[in-house]
Amino acid sequence: MALFGGRKKRSDRDEPEQDYAEDFVDDQFDEDESDTDEFEATAPEGVGPFDYEDVAERLDAVIDQRLDLGSVVLPIPDGAQLQVEMGQDGAPQAVHLTTQHGRITVAAYAAPKTPGQWREVVTEIADTMREQNVTPSIESGIWGRELVVATQAADLRFIGVDGYRWMVRAVAAAPPGTGVPTDGPLAEATRAVLRETVVRRGSDPHPVRAPLPVVLPPHLAEQLAAAYNQQVAAQQQGGQPAPGQPVPPQPQQAPPQQPQQPGPQAGPAGGQANSAQPQQGPSNPSAQPQPKRRRGVSGSAMQQIGRQPGESQR
Repeated sequence: MALFGGRKKRSDRDEPEQDYAEDFVDDQFDEDESDTDEFEATAPEGVGPFDYEDVAERLDAVIDQRLDLGSVVLPIPDGAQLQVEMGQDGAPQAVHLTTQHGRITVAAYAAPKTPGQWREVVTEIADTMREQNVTPSIESGIWGRELVVATQAADLRFIGVDGYRWMVRAVAAAPPGTGVPTDGPLAEATRAVLRETVVRRGSDPHPVRAPLPVVLPPHLAEQLAAAYNQQVAAQQQGGQPAPGQPVPPQPQQAPPQQPQQPGPQAGPAGGQANSAQPQQGPSNPSAQPQPKRRRGVSGSAMQQIGRQPGESQR
């Protein structure tokens, strides 16, 4: 039985006074294509991901057993470890859950009220993979489409769910050659995390597909700051540029961007996370690839897209 119970239907929500009709482009999909979908979601009632507004009171009772990252609140699998991906400015960009079978990354993005963003994003990821001479496959899961691909750096399974003005995406990453089969332990663990994930969208406007902010718990932020400062000091003592400083160009061509092989790089995390180590990004398999822009809602779910003044906000 699911912890939080059923989700509130969109029709049951109190609509905000602001008109968001312009947020979604009606011609994004052909009518015939949108009416029939062989990857229709089959998730039963009461299965997450959940909107924070629907489960806020019940979440308060178990928040000590969850990892609260601001925009998403996650359950932590038994024996999992935390790996925090840091930006060049020392701010957290993503948090990964590493298990004995591979790594799980969950991130939330701004989206229109009308579902359909994940359907477009998964198509773009597949197209980009094919451009890199990698053959993806699309399988049917309980929330609809799941994309599976094997790269030189990692085997990946992408799972996405559309919510009310948000989209959440989970990436299961396993060492290359091991695969992420639909009935395997890593895929099952990823779905178990998604079933209990809570998305805290907030009311602030965000560009379509912009990643919702990652905010570390205070005790975890303090640990990361200390570890980050130690890393900077060690690099400076060793004559290496500190994070955020320019790196001299290397006399060789950079290889094509690929997801790095996942691996535990943090302390154990059971219930409320108690330790983690920084990782300089981007080595996050969920941040790859960077698909091309498409018509309709533009941008990429893999990265935050800069917008010109006057473009739509969510």
